[in-house]
Parts: sequence; C-alpha cells; structure tokens
Amino acid sequence: MDERDEAWFDALFHAHAAAVYRYLYRRAPRDAEDLAAEVMTVAWRRRADVPEGAELPWLYRTAGFILANHRRKHTAVPIADASGEVDDGDPADVVVADDEVRAALATLSPRDRRILLLHAWEGVGGEELAAVLGISRGGADAALSRARARLAAAWA
Repeated sequence: MDERDEAWFDALFHAHAAAVYRYLYRRAPRDAEDLAAEVMTVAWRRRADVPEGAELPWLYRTAGFILANHRRKHTAVPIADASGEVDDGDPADVVVADDEVRAALATLSPRDRRILLLHAWEGVGGEELAAVLGISRGGADAALSRARARLAAAWA
C-alpha cells in the first residue's frame, strides 16, 4: 500500500471535499460545513482503511454515518421506535419544487430515497453504490432496480 501522508490527504481533500460538502448540504444545510470537516477528519484518522480507487464511495458512506449520528444527537428517539435503517432525510423537500416529485419520493422508504438520490444527484452507481451501501455489486444493482420500480409505481 502506498504511504498515506499529508500529500496523499491533500490530494484526497482537493479531489473530493466539494462532493462531500454538496452531499451533506443537500441533507443538512445548516451543519454541512462542520459535518464535511468531520468526514475529512475521519478520513485522515482512518487513512489506512480508505480503499484505493474507491475513495469517494468510502467518503459518502462515512458521511452517511456521521450524518445519522449528528441527527441522533438532536433527536430523542424512544428505543422501541428506533430502526436500523439510515435515513438521509428527504432533500427533495428543500431542492425539488415539483409537488408530484416530492409526493412520489415521500412514499418511498428512507433506504429507497437514499439509493435513488445517491444515484441521481451524486452520480453514484455500480461498484461505488455497493461500497456506499456496504453491500455487493449485485445487491446494489438489485436495490437500485427495486427503488426505481417503486418510484415508478408511486409516480403512476
């Protein structure tokens, strides 16, 4: 493995910091800058764990965990109501002006919304989507296909 020094981190930061910030801004506009800094801090601390050639999916996945933890800090959730699923929220409420699109997205599960928005807004697909979701490539392809089908059904 190559040496993960300051020059490596500088290159990682310059290549992906803006994408990580945009990802977080769409989901938590007021806290996006702090959350993006936290993602990059984790990337530095865990630099040996960042997979070569899949840096951005790893950063998106880390951002999802950091965002979920951030939201848990600000929301009391009774343990009986807690779910194991990460909800990136519905950025369509902030960005999408079309009521029909917002209504169709609202009918989907948080996981389906997350998959569709990662694919549509962040341009994540294939191996990268699998890495972000922490599943196999086939599983990611199937999840995206199912999410698209559910969106098409909701749209109809």
